[in-house]
Amino acid sequence: MRGFFACEVCLERHHVRVYIETVPNRNSPPAILLREGYREDGKVRKRTLANLSHWEPQLVEHFRVLLKGGVAVESAASVLSIERSLPHGHVAAVLGAARGSGCLAWFGSAPQELRALLQAMLVARVLEPASKLATHRMLHDDTATSSLGRVLGVGQCSVDELYRALDWLHEAQPGIERRLARQHLVGSTLVLYDLTSTWLTGRCCELAARGHSRDGKRDDPQIVFGLVCTAEGCPIAVEVFKGNTADPATVAAQVAKLKERFGIERIAWVGDRGMLTSARIEQVLKPQGMDWVSSLRAPQIAQLAAEHGPLQPSLFDERNLLELTSEHFPGERLVVCRNPALAEERARKRLELLAATELDLAKIAAATERPRSPLRGEQAIALRVGRVIERFHVAKHFELTITDSTLAWRRRDEAIKAEAALDGLYVIRTSLAAELLDASAAVAAYKSLAHVERAFRSMKTVDLNVRPVFHSEQRVRAHVFLCMLAYYVEWHMRGRLKPMLFDDEYLNEASATRASPALKAVRSDHAKAKDTTKHADDGLPLHSFSTLLKDLATLTYNIARTAANSNAEIVITSRPTPIQTKAFELLKLTPNCSQ
Repeated sequence: MRGFFACEVCLERHHVRVYIETVPNRNSPPAILLREGYREDGKVRKRTLANLSHWEPQLVEHFRVLLKGGVAVESAASVLSIERSLPHGHVAAVLGAARGSGCLAWFGSAPQELRALLQAMLVARVLEPASKLATHRMLHDDTATSSLGRVLGVGQCSVDELYRALDWLHEAQPGIERRLARQHLVGSTLVLYDLTSTWLTGRCCELAARGHSRDGKRDDPQIVFGLVCTAEGCPIAVEVFKGNTADPATVAAQVAKLKERFGIERIAWVGDRGMLTSARIEQVLKPQGMDWVSSLRAPQIAQLAAEHGPLQPSLFDERNLLELTSEHFPGERLVVCRNPALAEERARKRLELLAATELDLAKIAAATERPRSPLRGEQAIALRVGRVIERFHVAKHFELTITDSTLAWRRRDEAIKAEAALDGLYVIRTSLAAELLDASAAVAAYKSLAHVERAFRSMKTVDLNVRPVFHSEQRVRAHVFLCMLAYYVEWHMRGRLKPMLFDDEYLNEASATRASPALKAVRSDHAKAKDTTKHADDGLPLHSFSTLLKDLATLTYNIARTAANSNAEIVITSRPTPIQTKAFELLKLTPNCSQ
């Protein structure tokens, strides 16, 4: 066989064309023939030198390479060596989605040396949220944990450069938010607004203060930040406040931002009852000509339901809705909702809390009667009782009698009965006319505040991890804004990737089939099938957003060199799996889109 190969190479050198030809056979596999082409009497002719049909396909292809002047090698490893493999698919997905949503254009006015760093920090916040020092290590060539630094050319950046980029972002925030408002709020009626808090670590932030903590960190200083979203939950603007700022006190700043900075004259604010209080409506929204959608507090509902009041159970329609007006809320429409399931849950919980309170009170009473070291002193008994009452939050339903040596109590049955009559009731208040927002739409608008809660969950815990925060005031503001921009990218990605996630693609359609908008939203049949099978319609396994990013990360960015030229660097990305291919198709990207 060695002589045969030598002969063929010799023929090639003397301009005799030797090649491999595949000849189809009608009823049998094609014949693989080694042939020689030559000229005779001015005509092109060919002769068969060997039948290679019995050869392995791989061997045939290697022989074909030799005949074309290629080089045969013992193994791929002897020609190509992979020096490093970096997770890449998630980088390509997030960076490509950021470009597709227009995010990266926001940084066009930044100094040239900061633009790629701003892009890197934005993408890193979605991929691997961490401190700026940890982000620097993730990007740097020596310590990279993904291809992001190489793709954007920031593999030699410093921590100080990242902080310079963060400082630029702080200055650019008003302009970026203005662009977002023009893009997403044109022609819009509803704007969602809500507030949350997050604790701080460090002593350099002037905004840090102790206040009402939504994180259960009562002993730590915190900041408060408010998020403005479209009715669909797309984030538009964020503002950071001092940690002891009350919810209603932040409304005026947001109204001024939308009206003066963004130039939006007519809009309806959607906020919860702790945010859009009656005082804030009178002092801020009405003077600015703004509309609102909010809800009433329990005492206000009780006032409506009082004897001869406008809220009477017999007036509810078949949807458990009742629309009314009241002299106490002039110029507003009130939509009363009754949720039977919620009523049962509150009644059950009240009975459990009353029973638990009485059980602990009985233990205190027993302590006052024990023969050895009985509990004595009105103040000492009251302290023990106070801890119980504070724990279960039902003090208003008990009448207590405490002396130096005894404790007695009884339930306030009339108060309990009055509260029970309002179980399952909540009242939406709005200044919008029914032609603009009917009763069902008003309820749906208020419930859409769940979009903001989802954004807070993502920004604070699940995906973007805004906390813990270490920076000074200016950088705290920039850091929170960066997290909002990262959620903007995630929000757009989630919308496109829904078929691969457990998210309900048909939630609006399912909600429309409910007997009443007051009832809890239910998942569509399609989403229930997802929950049961854990697979998409095409049979591929479903993911959460975070696990899908982890799956995409297994598509690698491989840095290789050849034996022939060790100075030349070759980049090879691995072949995507079916799941990865589908994700990129939904995002309208290719794995190499960011290179």
